[in-house]
This record gives sequence, C-alpha cells and structure tokens, in this order.
Amino acid sequence: MRDRSEFKKAKRVVVKIGSSQLCERESLSYDRFRALANQVGQIRRRGVEVILVTSGAVAAGMTKLGFTARPTTVRLKQVCASAGQVSLMAAWDKALAVFDLKCAQILLTADDLADRRRFLNARNTMISLVDMGVVPIVNENDTVAVEELKVGDNDTLGSMVASLVEADLFINLTDTDGLYESDPRSDPSAALVREVSEGCGPGLERLAGEGGPLGAGGMYTKVRAASRLAERGLASVIANGRARDVLARLIDGEELGTFFRPTKNQRKARKHWLAFAARPKGALSVDPGAAAALVEKGKSLLPSGIMNLTGLFDVGDPVSIVGADQEELGIGLSNYSAPEVEKIMGRPSAQIESILGYTHSEEIVHRDNLVIFKAAQ
Repeated sequence: MRDRSEFKKAKRVVVKIGSSQLCERESLSYDRFRALANQVGQIRRRGVEVILVTSGAVAAGMTKLGFTARPTTVRLKQVCASAGQVSLMAAWDKALAVFDLKCAQILLTADDLADRRRFLNARNTMISLVDMGVVPIVNENDTVAVEELKVGDNDTLGSMVASLVEADLFINLTDTDGLYESDPRSDPSAALVREVSEGCGPGLERLAGEGGPLGAGGMYTKVRAASRLAERGLASVIANGRARDVLARLIDGEELGTFFRPTKNQRKARKHWLAFAARPKGALSVDPGAAAALVEKGKSLLPSGIMNLTGLFDVGDPVSIVGADQEELGIGLSNYSAPEVEKIMGRPSAQIESILGYTHSEEIVHRDNLVIFKAAQ
C-alpha cells in the first residue's frame, strides 16, 4: 500500500498499543480498553482482520504489587509482568466481549521469532485464530525472557508480527500525533512529518525522543520499526491513540499521524526474517575479495573466501558474515555445519567432495539466503 487511499483495501491490520494508551494515572483504565475495543469492532465489521500487539503487563503488575516506579532489574520486571499479564488479558477479554469479540493470548520471545520453525508455527496459529474470527493479542513473554532472549520493545515486536502475518498495514498507536521534525516538548513550533517515503534512514531516527515512564520504547523504536517494515514492503502509520475513532479514520485514508511508505526495492519475507528476527549461531570471517564479491556483486559465499569461523552451528542455521575488520557485513543460512566448514574453508568448491566425501552445495551461503547490511571497507 503506497498511498493512504489504499488503506480502505486493507484485509489484515496489526495494531500496536502502548502502555500510555491503556493507563490513567499509571493504572490500567477499563474505559481506555473499552474505547479501543470499540474501535477494533468498528473495523472488524468492515471485514478487516485485526491482530493486537499490546503493552501494559509490567505497568499493570506495578500497580498490583505496589511499585511506584518502573523496575530496573530483569527479575523485578518479570515479577511485574507475571502479575500484570493476568490483569491485562482480563481487561482485554472483558472489553472485547462487550462488542461480541473473542480474543486469544499469544506470548512470544525473541527466540520464538529467531527459530524459523517456531516463527512459522506462530504465524500459523495467528492466521488460524483470525480465520475463526478471534482477535489475537500478542505480547512479549517478559516472565521468562532473559535479556539475551528479549525482543526489547513492543514496537519491534509489532513490526515482526506484521511481517510474520503479512499484514496490509501496521498501525502504531502512541501518545503523540506522530513523528515531528523536532521535539514538540521543547519546540512548540515543531511540524508534524505527514509522510516518509522510501525508508527512514538515520536522519529521521535522530529526530526520535525518549519513551515515557511506563513504556520501554520511544519514538526511535517506532521509526526503526517502520523502517524495517518499509524494507519488507509493508505500510505503517504512527498515530495518536487518543484521537477519536483513530483506527476507522486511518482505514478511511484520513491524513492522521505519520505514514511510512513502503520502499520500491523490497526484501522477500525470508530475507526480512533473516535480517531482523534470525539470531546467528556463529560467524564466518571472509577475506577482502569475498567481501567485495558479496557486497558489490551480489555473489554467494564460497568456501575459498572464508578465513575463520566461530560458534557451533548446523546446516540451515543463521550465521554472521564478517569482514577482515570484524565488522558485520550480513547474515545468511549456512549450507554446512561448523565442523564441515572448518574442513573446507579456504579451499575451492571443486574440492568439497574430495574432502568431505559428499557435497551439499558449492556455496557455504547462497545469495538467496543472504542479507547484506554493510558495505565492504
């Protein structure tokens, strides 16, 4: 969807709702849940499938357990999330039921999204639920997610879910009207950016401010999420969740918030997963010639270009590709395990069979399973 007028054609929408949209005076507000549930019902009656990515578990737990400030340690965040998740889902279930809508809870960690099989299982579950008329409600599983397994913020999680279910539109509801050219809190004359074309880039990311006291993300994470979706070819909008009937008005094509137009050169779903969800199990260091072939010519990675490897990975696992300066060039799926690569690295592809006794592929990483991040130095 490259124009707001096309939003009316949307069949599947992911809506991310921040803690600030669900709370009043740092406590969950049933009135806010009911107002948002009413809006979900409005667009559902138009035939639009809705998946919600909701914050609020930690905030709800803080209230329940008597915290006066957001906890800073992983353990206490997990405690608050565990206590608050019950209240959060109960509020959604009650509010949606008023409008004859059923909901289902889906809790994810970064590990669920990094593993391709679990990624696809999550996708199948969500699509099955929406096919049954149920509203999936997604949140990060803060209760069990240690730091290295965390997605980190629900803006990122929302963009991953939108990509996972191949949504037509990602709507990110926040407490501001969108992205401004400068911080409106310190500059009253700051102008709202109505549209961002062909990706976001570091310039726009620098315009982002910090998050509020209840949430984990700020405008920076919202812009970054929109940028990732633009590369995937998906449209997104950052808008004020307190605006009247904001979901229906956006679907109608009204110029609310900041619209991030999809890029023309789009990553395929598998490469998008590789770039933003996959977690490398190891790393392959390549020589300057191989780096140039990968980055400048779009070639596959051959064993002859590999100088060293780290990690213990298997066939099909994601691996980082690093240059001579150890900066990451990209990420790809390995056609060989770490022990196999160790035996054939630095050798021509023609020698693979004589060394291993078999050949999976002439390439260690095929260009179709490779995403390049950084230009060779």
